[in-house]
This record gives sequence, structure tokens and C-alpha cells, in this order.
Amino acid sequence: QVQLVESGGGLVQAGGSLRLSCAASGRTFSNYAMGWFRQAPGKEREFVSAISWSGGNTLYADSVKGRFFISRDNAKNAVYLQMNSLKPEDTAVYYCSTDPTWVRLVVSKTPVYWGQGTQVTVSS
Repeated sequence: QVQLVESGGGLVQAGGSLRLSCAASGRTFSNYAMGWFRQAPGKEREFVSAISWSGGNTLYADSVKGRFFISRDNAKNAVYLQMNSLKPEDTAVYYCSTDPTWVRLVVSKTPVYWGQGTQVTVSS
């Protein structure tokens, strides 16, 4: 059974940093694209960032470009999201996701697997 477990969320002041982690289990994900989405209260879930299976390709939403950085460790079946210069509008539940295909993750935004989410709250 595939499981994605996020950690690292919390409360931080504007301008601060957090590092989210996602541990994947249940199969080998070294050939899967992995990514992060978020959902703020009253809003739809939105794409944040993605990384290809090799780590050679990354993609970011315009709203986080230059502030957030995604990375992965295939030996640990893990993906990370370093979030810097956080803003109150970054407040949301952040979800880890993975899919065998890049297109399904970043184009149709319908990855096969989702984590349960971790809350990030940025105070002003």
C-alpha cells in the first residue's frame, strides 16, 4: 500500500522559513515524478512545485518562484520543499503527491497518490 507522509509544517512569522518533508513508502518511487500542492481555506487546491524522477527537471508556480525550492532523495524515497521568505498568503495545507508521469502531475494536476497534508501558517 502506497503511503505519503508529510512533516515539517507549523506556525512561522512572515519572512521566515520552513522545510517540508515527504516520506514515501509502499513501492520504489525513484522513477516517479513528485510534487507539492497546497490548499488555502476557501480556495481550490493549487500546484506549488514538482520534480522529475531524476531531479533534473523542476517546476514552480509563479507565486513561489525564487522563494521555494524542491529536492528529492531517491535513496530515501523522499521529497522536500524548502520554503523561504514566507508570506501570509502562503498559509495553506500542503500536500505531497507522486505519479509515474510528469504530465499527469504538472499538466492535468491529477497525480495518482496524495499525502494527508501538513498545515503551514504564516503570521503577519
